[in-house]
Amino acid sequence: MTVLQEPTYRILTSLASGPLHGYAIIAEARILSDGAIQLRPGTLYTALDRLCSEALISVDSEEVVNGRLRRSYRLTPRGRDVLATEAERRRAIANRALSRLRSGSTTAVVQ
Repeated sequence: MTVLQEPTYRILTSLASGPLHGYAIIAEARILSDGAIQLRPGTLYTALDRLCSEALISVDSEEVVNGRLRRSYRLTPRGRDVLATEAERRRAIANRALSRLRSGSTTAVVQ
């Protein structure tokens, strides 16, 4: 099982509703994380290249805007599966934390 780092999780989540170009991904990641994730362009584009090479995303379209190439990216079916698995993993962790808070248990398990 692959555990996604927070920025990668936010990038994939940003693309879950449809294709976006780089700066729109930056804005979505910031919104989805309530401002906690502030992706820089260099970091984003390095991550996008890696995610493309891992077949989690692909280039959806390319256009020239103000003399610059703008690429839009989309999740691949594999990317959707990886994102769904990670979201379920995070939900299970949150549910365990909430369950412990509700039970008021202060007993720690030491291994």
